[in-house]
Amino acid sequence: MSNNPDILQRLFENPNAMRRDLPKRFYEEAALGSAETGYQVLLDGRPVKTPAKKALVLPNDEISNAIRDEWAAQGERIDPGTMPATRLANTVVDAVALDPKPVLAEVPRYAETDLLFYRAGHPDSLVERQRERWDPIVVWASELLEVRFVLTEGVMHVEQSAESLKAFAKRVSPIHDPWVIAGLQQATSISGSGLIALALFERRLGVDEAWALSRLDEDWNAERWGEDEEAQLVSRRRKADFETAALFMGR
Repeated sequence: MSNNPDILQRLFENPNAMRRDLPKRFYEEAALGSAETGYQVLLDGRPVKTPAKKALVLPNDEISNAIRDEWAAQGERIDPGTMPATRLANTVVDAVALDPKPVLAEVPRYAETDLLFYRAGHPDSLVERQRERWDPIVVWASELLEVRFVLTEGVMHVEQSAESLKAFAKRVSPIHDPWVIAGLQQATSISGSGLIALALFERRLGVDEAWALSRLDEDWNAERWGEDEEAQLVSRRRKADFETAALFMGR
């Protein structure tokens, strides 16, 4: 079967398409091949392209294998919602690699409204859980960056010092690899925390630890009130996106 680039372009430009709109699988085999500067996923021998019709050249074995496995795992229809590594790789090639600096700049901006700075006032069990699990990362980041972060109760905005934001930006400024930058930005966006993403990048946290910290409030609520099937599906997909972000960071 032939690779239809127009179908793939429309598909990955609109990954939230209804299932009835998803195209049928048109290939038998997904395999890996070499490219001049990396690796490519081949569908029946034809290289996968991005929505912008660029060659999807991948930087290492780990990312290449993950994307090959996503294509191989597709059933009767191709569902980009189940292909987080392919989606993020498309973003890297079509956008991030063209101008990585603005993407990297988004990460320290999260320190202005970081998840870990905004604490519950009640009940006591949630207050204590946040203190026990979030405080060590705040302390670690404060020591790493040699700054002091301001915590608050509730959701009213609390201003962080200009020095702390500059120190955060300086810490990540040496990162130039667009694949790492894309992973770091996605981990920050999904977790709502630049500190959690930084701790993952710096290997202070493992992937599961970082994900659990970002989900602390949701997990606390689920323990008490339960979680419906739709919420569980959303959580699983967000976790897959978070794990993909870590993969792109080499974590």
